[in-house]
This record gives sequence, structure tokens and C-alpha cells, in this order.
Amino acid sequence: MKKLSLPQLLTLNTYWLGHSFLWNCLHPIILPAILLNYVADERKNTVLGLLTFAGLVLAMVVQPLVGARSDSFSSRWGRRRPFVVVGTLVNIIFLSMLAYSGGIIWLIVGYFGLQISSNIAQAPMQGLTPDRVPKEQMGASASIQTLFEMLALVLATLLAGRLMDSATGDASRILAVIIVVMLVATAVTVFGTRESPSPSGRGVRGEGEINTSYKYLIAQRGLFLLGAYGVQAFAQYYLKDVLQVPDPPRQTGDLLAAIVGGLILLVPIGGWLTDRFGAKRVLYAASSLTTLGLLLMYFARDMPTLTIFAVILGAGVGLFLTSNWALANTLAPTAQAAKFLGLANLATAGANALARLEGPAIDALNAAAPGKWHGYTALFMFGALCTFASMFFLSRIQVPAKE
Repeated sequence: MKKLSLPQLLTLNTYWLGHSFLWNCLHPIILPAILLNYVADERKNTVLGLLTFAGLVLAMVVQPLVGARSDSFSSRWGRRRPFVVVGTLVNIIFLSMLAYSGGIIWLIVGYFGLQISSNIAQAPMQGLTPDRVPKEQMGASASIQTLFEMLALVLATLLAGRLMDSATGDASRILAVIIVVMLVATAVTVFGTRESPSPSGRGVRGEGEINTSYKYLIAQRGLFLLGAYGVQAFAQYYLKDVLQVPDPPRQTGDLLAAIVGGLILLVPIGGWLTDRFGAKRVLYAASSLTTLGLLLMYFARDMPTLTIFAVILGAGVGLFLTSNWALANTLAPTAQAAKFLGLANLATAGANALARLEGPAIDALNAAAPGKWHGYTALFMFGALCTFASMFFLSRIQVPAKE
């Protein structure tokens, strides 16, 4: 497979800017703020957790099914891009529904629909990378993808809280911005990336069964992200209850921006480190750094200190995202890349879903000792335990010698 130029790698990965902007606006900032219009304050963590858990379960079902379908799909426009276009266009319908939802039922329908349509686009898009990128450039491509995702997170943290009315939960302005960013980013990738009509990938490069190392990679990814996602999911309520900051949506955006700062410090060299020293060594460093960041954040008692420790957390997550995804692309069979990467992303969606179930536990522990906020203490401790324990599964992964 011919090496791609830097502009080609950038064009291929631009889609992730729009995709990441969507979900980094919605999950940590928009959805928690809107829900406060419909649920009692003492039940907010529970409702947010259960709603997003159910939505992410949908993602876990849709993504590998659509990914497998795209592996065997053939058209004059290729096997991946038609799904990307359809899923992105349908996203607009459900984003509009969220913008003008008049109650909890419409909010739920819009959110569930968005999980389905977004994953119709995402699953085949993941397969486009191993279709087009040679293995010796996987680290570089993963690094560029992560940089786009982090740029989107910066934009989300700077815009989402500021374009929302925190008093009314009106998200129509930021949702309109999401639609524009998503359409532009998708168009760059779809029209800028060549994809030849492709025959079915069945029977090429083997059996289609997940080997042991790939199973360990899924487990390692899931456990690590379970620890990180829990903190992201309930950060806004932590800032509101424990630190009692003014304008929690805006402060949440600023905190996530600090995490992104740490990500950006490490992501540019993460791909190079992965290609140079191997993904496993980088992943050990990433897990250790993330565990340290979570433990330090637990001891923070004001926003400046919390922000500094968030940078450490972000640095570890940045290394992880680059090296783990590069390893997933390397281990996935080329002919069935979308299916295998969809299965790897079961760990992503699964961890995100399970993290939401921490909501009822947080509310229960907080209610058991009012004012002590034991639920949020458990949140940080559990997160650190998960990221540290993920190194056990990492040690079991066998990387091909040529990698």
C-alpha cells in the first residue's frame, strides 16, 4: 500500500473533527444542562446516567453491525463513504429535534436517534483508515485523528457553555453550530478521499474471528476508558455541588479545555513514539500518567488546582488515544477492518455506557452522608483504579514482530 502524504492524512481524518465536536458538546455540557429543566435536582445524576447508558447501548449494537455491512458493501462510490454521508445527513434531523424538544420524551427520542444515525456514519468511517493507510503510518494517522478530536474538544469547551442559556437550557444556537461543523468536516473527507469501488472483503486475510490479543486490546481499552469517562460524565455536577462554582456549564467547558491542553501537549509526539518504540510501551506510560492525574484531582479543592491536575490527566489520555487506536488498526484484518474496529469501539461505547451507571451510585452515596459528597470521592477513586488495572490486559497483548 502506497504511503499517504500529510495533506492526504489530514483530509482523511477531518471527519473526526465534526464527529468529536458533536459528542463533546452534547454529553458533558448540553445534555446535563437541558435535563435540569425536566428532572429534580436530587435525581439529576441518576437520570443523566440511565439516559446516556441506554443510548450508548444502542451505539454498541449499531456500530459493529453497520461496520460489518460496509466491509462487504460495493458501490461506484466505494464501500465506506455512502454510509458516512447517509448517517451524517440523518444526524441533522435528530439534532434539530434536540434543539426544539418540548419535553423529556422528545429529548429521549432525539438522543436515541442521534446515537443510531451517528454510528451509521462512524462505523464505516473507521474502516476507511486501514483501507487507505499503510501500517507503517498507523501511528501518524492515529495522531492526526486524535489531534482533530482534541481540536474539536477545544472548540466544544469554548463554545458550548457560552452559546447555551444556562438559566433556560436553550441549546438551539450551539446545536446549529454543531450541524455546520459536522457537515463541513464530513464533506472534506468524503470529497477529498479517494475510494475505489470495492468488492466484498469476505475471505480476504482470513477467518474473521477475533484472536486473543484483540480480545485483550478490547478489554484494556474498555477498562481504561471506563475510568476516564466517569469523571467526564459527571464533572458538571461535581463542580456545582462540591466546588460550588458559578455557571457550571461554562466552568465545565473550561475544565475540559485544560484536559485538552494536556492532550495537545502529548498527542503530536504520541504517534511518533508509537511508530518508533511500539504501542505497548506508550500505553504503559499513558495508563500510569492518567492514574496519577485522577488521584491528584481527587485532592483538589479549588478550580485552579483542579485545572492544573486536569492537564496531567489530559496528557495521559492523549497518549492513550493515539497509541491504542494505532494498535487496534494494526491488529485488525484489512478486509474486515470496519467490523473489527467496530468491535474495538464496543469498548469505547461500553465504557461510556457503564460509566453512566455510576450516576445512581453517586446520588446514593451523596444522600447517605449529606454534605460529605462521598459519591464524588468514589468517582475519582474508581476511575484511578480502572486506568491502573487496565495495564494487566495490556501485558497480555501480543504485538506482531513487524510492528
